[in-house]
Amino acid sequence: MATLGERLKELLTKKGMTQHDLAQRVECTEASISHYIKGDRIPRSSVLSRIAIALDTTSDYLNEGIPTDAREELIYAKKLIARNASQMTTSDKREFLSLLMGAGDE
Repeated sequence: MATLGERLKELLTKKGMTQHDLAQRVECTEASISHYIKGDRIPRSSVLSRIAIALDTTSDYLNEGIPTDAREELIYAKKLIARNASQMTTSDKREFLSLLMGAGDE
């Protein structure tokens, strides 16, 4: 799974922004952004929120990689299920299937 720094780097590339651009928008130093990307430091929650806003994402995505759109959420859910399926009981699996099958009924 990607790290905070890897997600920052990816979003900067997608947005066509430099570390300097992000630092200016977030009102912190370029060195701080560099440290966050390298994984040497973790931004405070207030800084992380400003970074998320500047990169049009969420703090949850930056911290945990939790997707921000429906398609990415589905891919993320599939990965979680695949990773944990061996630990699920038969009852857990039935409950999960029941939830899936009933999802359109609401």
